[in-house]
Amino acid sequence: MRRPTPDAINKPFAQPKPAPRQCEQAGCAEEGAFRAPAARDRLSDYVWFCLEHVRAYNRAWDYFAGLSEAEIEYQRRSDTVWQRPSWPLGHFGEHASFNAGHRVHDGFGSFWESESTSTSKPEKPRTEEEKALAAFELREPVTFQDVKARYKDLVKKLHPDANGGDPEAEERLKTINQAYAALKMSFA
Repeated sequence: MRRPTPDAINKPFAQPKPAPRQCEQAGCAEEGAFRAPAARDRLSDYVWFCLEHVRAYNRAWDYFAGLSEAEIEYQRRSDTVWQRPSWPLGHFGEHASFNAGHRVHDGFGSFWESESTSTSKPEKPRTEEEKALAAFELREPVTFQDVKARYKDLVKKLHPDANGGDPEAEERLKTINQAYAALKMSFA
């Protein structure tokens, strides 16, 4: 009985080499060694070409072929943010507002002293938006729908027809209208 040589022991079983792919261009007998995407909607499916035909395929490739200008622009914009939603700077969600003085009230007082345990006087509004919210007796965070609902309630309550021409109510209504105009601009 013959002993196997050390090379034969350490060498794995020889696998037959697969037959080379043929170029998928009609009439070409060359080896298809280069892959290219099959279509825009099937980027992980490939067709195989020889060097000459893959170069021609790449020159003619148009990812946006068959798309309208609006679809192309949408694709470009979604690619700039990696297909994730984005909002204008300073906005969270559809109509939310945020400013640099915004504080997180976590209810446990872990980050800042919570409102319920605070013994200091309430802060005076600093920005125009805070003044407008104070006129509506609202506090941040607030959505535009909250402001709009509060505005409708106050207009019904302060309207001259509902108050018999009371001058104080009329002045308060003017303040409310100015505050509403300011808040509409900040949510736009």
